[in-house]
Amino acid sequence: MFLGALLAAILGLLCERPRAAMRAAFKQRPWIVWALPLLLTGYFLLASLTEGQANPSLIAIVLAYTAAPVACAYFGGPDFLTILLLWLPLEFPAPAAKLIARHAQGFLHSVAYGIAILLGLALFAGFRGMQGMKYNLPRSWRDLRLPLVGFAVTAPVLAVVGTAIGFIPPPHWPAAGAGRMASAMAIIFAGTALPEEILFRSMIQNLLMQRFGATARTLSISALIFGAAHLDNGPQPLPNWRYMILATIAGFAYGKVFQKSSTVLASALFHMLVDWTRHFFF
Repeated sequence: MFLGALLAAILGLLCERPRAAMRAAFKQRPWIVWALPLLLTGYFLLASLTEGQANPSLIAIVLAYTAAPVACAYFGGPDFLTILLLWLPLEFPAPAAKLIARHAQGFLHSVAYGIAILLGLALFAGFRGMQGMKYNLPRSWRDLRLPLVGFAVTAPVLAVVGTAIGFIPPPHWPAAGAGRMASAMAIIFAGTALPEEILFRSMIQNLLMQRFGATARTLSISALIFGAAHLDNGPQPLPNWRYMILATIAGFAYGKVFQKSSTVLASALFHMLVDWTRHFFF
């Protein structure tokens, strides 16, 4: 229920009407942006109560976490700093994780992740009115064709490089049934591909393109940032340089599709196809 409501709110902002209403509200009364930390922390509190994890210290950390990027945006801080305040605490959640029982960590981390994405969209698509995020519904069939072509070109490269450096085993036929494989597409898209594309393409790459132009150099820097974000991911020993190499290659391809499409959903679909293929075929 909690994750579904967050996902519904995130997907709802793909429509122009709620985004326009949000921008208008912030323009008329900028101070209401301070309601976001209270509302989102309250939502996290309700979720934590269902798991018996309503630790006052944990709730205080979540309140500080949600308030920091709001303060940065409200007082005119750099957009990159606002992004870092949203991203890094989730990338390195150890202090907060120690306050949560093991059985509840996965669920509450997912709730915090959803809160972060929703807060980021509210700040950048609403309060800051950032251009170029491409957080909207597809506008042509090109937005479906581009990720499919990107996947067809990039997947073989990732497979060859990944097996050569020992990151993935040789390909095999999937053992899972068709129903599980189909449902996994939706889970990977909503839980991994779309949130990461909002952060790394709609926010980080978009901001780089606005500052330095839509050049190959900008795209490469964005891809390196995406790759470096995977250094602390398993299953290999950390820092996982193998994962960084594959993620950098993939990030370059995702970024190219993002540049050429009219919606971040295109690169998110591409991202989902890559992760799904790796999960079931390698």
